[in-house]
Amino acid sequence: MITLSSKFNAIIIDEKDNVATTLSPIAKGEKVKIRVGCEIVKIEAKDDIPFGHKIAIRDIPLGGDIIKYGWPIGVATRDISVGGHVHVHNVLSKRGCPRSLKTTSFHELTSKASGFFSLF
Repeated sequence: MITLSSKFNAIIIDEKDNVATTLSPIAKGEKVKIRVGCEIVKIEAKDDIPFGHKIAIRDIPLGGDIIKYGWPIGVATRDISVGGHVHVHNVLSKRGCPRSLKTTSFHELTSKASGFFSLF
């Protein structure tokens, strides 16, 4: 019997997503197999990626939206290439933010975040 996790090692929720969630730990250089709509996409991991973390399935530019579930969940704080590990080290989250921040530009978000962190 073929299970989802044995056939694919990452999953996307919506065809608009630019990240996939890993179904197992992925080693740098490993081929990652993902179903995107009717297509099977294979990409090479540029980094070690832990189980449950995100991998870029498209290039994401600095300030670009991180799309998961078909919705922007954060913005890239640096360029992220296909196969790159997408996590808190290169994403500023929009989840849990007030509604006004969810539609705020990258530059406004980063200036608000840096102001917050300067309090500590």
